[in-house]
Amino acid sequence: MSDTPYRSIWTHLRELDFRQGYVEADGVRTRFAEAGDPAKPAVLLLHGTGGHWETFAPNLAALSEHFHCVAIDMVGNGFSDKPDHDYEIAVYLRQVQAVLDRFGFDHAAVIGMSLGAWVAAALAVEAPQRVDKLILMSPAGLIATASNMARIRAERTRAVENPDWDSIKAMFDHLIADEENRIPDVVALRQAIYRLPETRATIDHLLILQDPDARERNLIPEERWRTISCPTLVVASGKDHGEYQSTARRVAELIDGAEILEMPHVKHWPHFEDPEAFNAAAVPFLLRAGG
Repeated sequence: MSDTPYRSIWTHLRELDFRQGYVEADGVRTRFAEAGDPAKPAVLLLHGTGGHWETFAPNLAALSEHFHCVAIDMVGNGFSDKPDHDYEIAVYLRQVQAVLDRFGFDHAAVIGMSLGAWVAAALAVEAPQRVDKLILMSPAGLIATASNMARIRAERTRAVENPDWDSIKAMFDHLIADEENRIPDVVALRQAIYRLPETRATIDHLLILQDPDARERNLIPEERWRTISCPTLVVASGKDHGEYQSTARRVAELIDGAEILEMPHVKHWPHFEDPEAFNAAAVPFLLRAGG
């Protein structure tokens, strides 16, 4: 028997005082997890394409000691509603701002991963008064390569059309570097989501941002990245796909005063794969006055 400690989502949640529920946000029944004292500063957490709030399970305990945390399943993702229209960045922004309103957050720090980082950055561009600080992991939204878009579309479509264990698990080869961190919990959870009839019916809506024309009209131009003025921490994952590494470093150059957290041994889910290192950097960054 391995000496490696058993890890599951519940390893991180079993002693945490949190609640899961649903709120209506921009007409979308939105699944959320909430933890932390409502009197404390707000933190909103946004997952990546095809994701769900549980990607932040390893971070909620550390963050909720100091912050009022809300993690959501974005529209078309997880167990939130999947309406019959394309999910472009403006659609996500409407939902996210409605979530902020529903929880009484005039403003919040926003932690985003991949698609979530894109949405978080877009929020900081479009509604800067609502964003106190940003943490951007594996960020998208600046550049796009045809090969990476084609890879994502092929992987996700294949997994939805044939959601057996092997095809779902194969996606995590690109998300998590260490096999021991590709835990059955997250594979089973993603499998349950991809087996939903509504997921199969709307997968093209979810993947619209992998279409070159749609991608181009949704990208945030460099000059708009430069307008982000809130304190920003960018995570550079050393084993991530090259496009995300390039985006992380370029974004850090464009945003005045942005800091970089080097995490050389992880892939696309740095906060999940090495929560100890991520939490140890994220909490002080968010607590620090003025960035």
